[in-house]
Amino acid sequence: MKFEYEEFSSVEDVFLYLVSVAPYMKQVLPVSSYKGYVFSIMPLTPLSGDVLMMIYTKGHVDPGMVEFDISTRKYKSITTVERADKNYFIILTPKIATVADSAIEQLEGNPK
Repeated sequence: MKFEYEEFSSVEDVFLYLVSVAPYMKQVLPVSSYKGYVFSIMPLTPLSGDVLMMIYTKGHVDPGMVEFDISTRKYKSITTVERADKNYFIILTPKIATVADSAIEQLEGNPK
C-alpha cells in the first residue's frame, strides 16, 4: 500500500479541507485522533485502493461529535446534529488501526 500526505497546521485546517472535498450534502464525516495525529485517510485510486491520501495535523481531539463552522473556522463538541448549515465530524479514537499505523510509520520514517 502506498501513502501520499497532506500536512496542515491545525485541526481547523484539516476540517476545512475535508469539508471542501466531501460529497455534496454529506453532513457527518469521520476523523481519527490517534497516536498524536488528527487525520482522515481516503483512497486516491477508488477502484483499486492502492494509493491512500492521509490528510493530517499533529494534535489530539477528544472522541465524540464536533460541529465545525466554516465562517469562523471554529469547532466545538456537541451531542446532536442541530443545523444544516454546519458541518459535523465524528472523532474516533481507535484502539488499533493497522492502516493508520502503516501510514504513520511511513510518515515518520521519511522526514521532510
